[in-house]
Amino acid sequence: MTTTTNNPDARDTSGGGENFTTSEGLRALLNRLHKTGQGAWTHDATVRDLMEYAAEKYTPLARKHGLDPWEAVTAAFEAMQYRSTREADDPWAILTHAVRITCIFEERAQGLLCSVHQARRPHVSAFHDPERFSDRETPLTDYHPAFHTADGHDVETEADASVGGDGSGGGRGSDRACMSAGSAAEDAIALLCLMGWPAETARAAVQHVCGALTKAGARQAAYEALRRDRHARALLDLPGRSWTALLRALLGNPHPAYAATTTGRGVLLRLLIGENLELLLRDDDLVLALSLTAPHRRHGGGRSVGGGAS
Repeated sequence: MTTTTNNPDARDTSGGGENFTTSEGLRALLNRLHKTGQGAWTHDATVRDLMEYAAEKYTPLARKHGLDPWEAVTAAFEAMQYRSTREADDPWAILTHAVRITCIFEERAQGLLCSVHQARRPHVSAFHDPERFSDRETPLTDYHPAFHTADGHDVETEADASVGGDGSGGGRGSDRACMSAGSAAEDAIALLCLMGWPAETARAAVQHVCGALTKAGARQAAYEALRRDRHARALLDLPGRSWTALLRALLGNPHPAYAATTTGRGVLLRLLIGENLELLLRDDDLVLALSLTAPHRRHGGGRSVGGGAS
């Protein structure tokens, strides 16, 4: 059994003589158990002391993530089997890191109601934990935009009144100073189609960007998240050049130097603050960027959207 003193780091064992509380002692113990074979983990008296010490060591970490201490011990035991742990400069540091990562994803798996294997995947762990509508003091339906709808008739009436009765407010929704987010998205789709983007690709891309913008809450945060979203780019079947041009066009260039310019505002914001499709088409830099990066730019009739013969 383990010899216990007032110093918890001074533990020793009678089985192999290794002081497993130190990195060198743990390495010696793991090497001996590895050479002995799998049966050593069952019959060696030192293993029980090692697991009890690991349970004591990782109890605070397990409780921090709402887990039983022995779940942390299980993670430590699995990490002890690896060759990289035995050969590491500090085996205890490797075990602690492995236990911490396992506890994080165990907690995420319990929150997401899925397996730990699924919770380790970024596209799954990115979701928030499921919750009931009644869990919040303010109902989710009162403030989340996904549950909001607008009466199209009322929006058109208010917009027409805001621009006067001279007829200048009639026609497309993008000509009105007061515009809904839905109208801005539709005009952005129309702009991409005019630049030679396939209609289905344009609609899917704009809707995905708008969804990410709603989730992020800020254009720059949405831009950075989407810029790294290779999964979305693959689903939309867009080359990297087209994807980057699309994000800069819709959300604006994130560089602080462009913050107060049309380049920094982006198409969606420009449409929301009152610009219309006609004004956007006068922006030569925007038109050139979108037309030159349009995917599948060649169409029937021997003409290319970007100019030149097919």
